[in-house]
Amino acid sequence: MTWEPLSTVDIIRAKRDGGTLTGEQIDWVVDAYTRGVVADEQMSALAMAILLNGMDAVETARWTRAMIDSGERLSLRTSRPTVDKHSTGGVGDKITLPLAPLVAACGAAVPQLSGRGLGYTGGTLDKLESISGWRAGLSTEEIARQLDEVGAVVCAATPNLAPADRKLYALRDVTGTVESVPLIASSIMSKKIAEGAGGLVLDVKVGAGAFMKTEADARALAAALVGIGREHGVPTTALLTDMSVPLGAAVGNAVEVAESVDVLKGGGPADVVELTMALAREMLSLTGLSTVDPAEVLASGRGYETWCRMIAAQGGDPDAPLPSARHVREVTAESDGVLTGLDAYAVGVAAWRLGAGRARKEDPVDHAAGVLCHAKPGDRVSAGQPLLELRTNNEDTLGGALAALNGGVTIGDAGAERAPLIIDTLRS
Repeated sequence: MTWEPLSTVDIIRAKRDGGTLTGEQIDWVVDAYTRGVVADEQMSALAMAILLNGMDAVETARWTRAMIDSGERLSLRTSRPTVDKHSTGGVGDKITLPLAPLVAACGAAVPQLSGRGLGYTGGTLDKLESISGWRAGLSTEEIARQLDEVGAVVCAATPNLAPADRKLYALRDVTGTVESVPLIASSIMSKKIAEGAGGLVLDVKVGAGAFMKTEADARALAAALVGIGREHGVPTTALLTDMSVPLGAAVGNAVEVAESVDVLKGGGPADVVELTMALAREMLSLTGLSTVDPAEVLASGRGYETWCRMIAAQGGDPDAPLPSARHVREVTAESDGVLTGLDAYAVGVAAWRLGAGRARKEDPVDHAAGVLCHAKPGDRVSAGQPLLELRTNNEDTLGGALAALNGGVTIGDAGAERAPLIIDTLRS
């Protein structure tokens, strides 16, 4: 048996009793857990102690560094300045799809290592796999080459990127410790910093369809994320954005790809365009390209051209038809009035039940499944008017989707003023 310099139980007790972990303790316990020396039940106890007693900014930054050091750091050799974006997840949040090629067309390099969806929040890789031939798995060499030649890559994380985080995330998911702000922040930032981008813009969602339901919780997470970026020398900006209603009109996989392409061709819903522009400007500011106007680049068509090159570089056919659903059901307005509520969580769960998402990581997704929103809060509607369109390849899922929407769509005499899409911006 190999001798270990520290005691797992002592570290658990220290945090259980509200103490501050030393850098040595954090480095050792993260490394030992990755190596299998610290058992799952011991890390579960420590994660619960962290959830209950928290970690200060110094501890959180050190925990993040330990997770980064558990694996490799990508070496992104490119003549362009690099910048990445991360969203905490929401309903209809397809912003990565138009954003990455647009910012690349503006002159930056965007290495976007993304994930798959679980539950009602969609995954960027699931959306892109709606495109015939497109592949998510790239080697480090392929990522570097595509960044240099195209300027943007959206793909799965390499296996050796922050392996401690991958192991700990799976444990937190089954032990009721997901909600810890220090563990959320270090999970996000360990992967992003290991990715090697020179700057990072974060989209922290707030509201019914977001992980953080209140502005206070979202603000605390955003502050932690920006603080970690500052401690690690990575210029970081966080936007707090509203997720009380779905973003855009499309919720699903292929339907979100189609909406993203529409944005890149100069159309698309106003809120998707607004958020894409806001994030693009922040990303360009971090790379020293603030004089480039992303709106002009979008209007020129260069963003769409970069999208086509990005998809083709990963084996996809940007001109191939997207999957279409065999079964479509409309949800209509029951009365005249104003649409006063369209709950993002309800719509997200409906899309999930239609097959657009997965309950377990190994579940397949129906790329054609999803929801189209034909009206948004504040719109005046008439009885019988289509409000939502449910799409699926499995007719048996329609009942569950309709049940999820019960109470999530409301009509009244007048709509309340909606909160702004972009609530605040925090910078390092």
